[in-house]
Amino acid sequence: METVAFRDTISCLDLKKQHQQIKEEMFVAFEKVYDSAAFSGGTFVEEFEQAFATFCGTKHAVGVNNGTSALQLAMITLGIGLGDEVIVPANTFIATAWGVTYSGATPVFVDCTPDTWQIDVNAVEEQINSRTKAIIGVHLYGQPFDVKGIQELCIKHNLHFIEDAAQAQGAKFLGQPVGSFGNLACFSFYPGKNLGACGEAGGISTNDDRIHRQLLSLRNHGSLIRYYHDEIGYNMRMGGLEAASLQVKLRHLPGWNRRRKGIAARYQSEIYNTKITMQAQPDWADSVYHLFVVLTEDRDGLSEYLKKHHIHAGLHYPVPCHLQKAYSHLQYNSGACPNAEYLAQHCLSLPMYAELSDSEVSYIIETVNTF
Repeated sequence: METVAFRDTISCLDLKKQHQQIKEEMFVAFEKVYDSAAFSGGTFVEEFEQAFATFCGTKHAVGVNNGTSALQLAMITLGIGLGDEVIVPANTFIATAWGVTYSGATPVFVDCTPDTWQIDVNAVEEQINSRTKAIIGVHLYGQPFDVKGIQELCIKHNLHFIEDAAQAQGAKFLGQPVGSFGNLACFSFYPGKNLGACGEAGGISTNDDRIHRQLLSLRNHGSLIRYYHDEIGYNMRMGGLEAASLQVKLRHLPGWNRRRKGIAARYQSEIYNTKITMQAQPDWADSVYHLFVVLTEDRDGLSEYLKKHHIHAGLHYPVPCHLQKAYSHLQYNSGACPNAEYLAQHCLSLPMYAELSDSEVSYIIETVNTF
C-alpha cells in the first residue's frame, strides 16, 4: 500500500487547498461584484439563485445570510408559531432546532436509527399529536434520510415537510436531488460545507410560488417594493460577494462530490479494523459525504492515536440536541434518545475533503487499521 512519508499534518478539513485551486476564478468574480458595487442582494444573488434552483430541480431558490436564518424563515412561511410543535432529530447540529425555537414553536426531539444514524420514522410517528405542525428531516453527514417514510407521515397527518439539506448539496434520494421533496428545503453555505461561500450564506429551495414570494419579502425587511413593508420582516439578505463565490464553486461541486465519494468508497472497502463501525448506506441514498463519521468504543483512544500519527479527526457531535443545556427546560433526560446518545459518545469524523491525495487516504486507512 502506498503511504505518506510524513511531513505534514492531515487536517479533518483543509479549505486552503480548495481555495488555492480556484483563486483566479474567485478573484475575477469578486472584481465583477466590486466594479458593480452589488454588495447586498442584486444581480449576483439572483444569478446564483437561478443556478441553484436548477441544480436542486426546483422552481425557486432564495439566498439568505445563513442556514439558520433559512430555517427560521421556513417556519414563518409555513405559519408555524407559538403553541405549535415541530419534530426534529436529536442527532443533528443545533441550528435545526433553532429555527423552530425562533418562531416561538417547540422542537420535539426524536431518536435516530441505530444503523443509518438518520431520523427514525417510527420514532417520529409516536410523537405526532394535535399540536404537531411539521417534521424536519436532516440529510445528515451528506446522506439522505428516509424521505419516502417521512413524506408518507406528513401526508397521513397533514403536516408540513421541511428538508434540512445543510450538509447535502448534490445528494440524491432514489435518484432525485435532495431539496426538491419538501414544502421547502433549507441549505447552509457555511464555508466548510460541500458548497460553501467565502463568508456566511444560506438558501431555501421550493416549488411553491406563494412561499417563494414571501421569502423574498421576509429576507428584505418585509418588503417587495422599496420602503413599503407589508409584514414584519428581517434583514437576512445574501451578499453579492458570497453569491459570486457560490456561483464559482457550484461549477466545481459535481467534481468535488465525485472525489468525496471515491474517498468514502476506499474507507468503506479498505478499513477492516473490527473496532470501527461505519454508517449504513441504504440503496436509496446517494450520499455526498460532507462528513465521514465512524463509531468506536474507544473514541478518545482512536482520536489520540490518529493525532500521534499526524491525522486530525473531527467530532460531530458530542452532545445530542435534546441534552443541550439550552433545551433543559424541555426536561429531556438521558435515555430519551438512546441511539443518538450512543452516537454522541462514540462518534469520530475521519478527514474528508476532495483535495485529499490518494497517498494521504492510504495513510489514513493504514493508520485506522493498525489502531
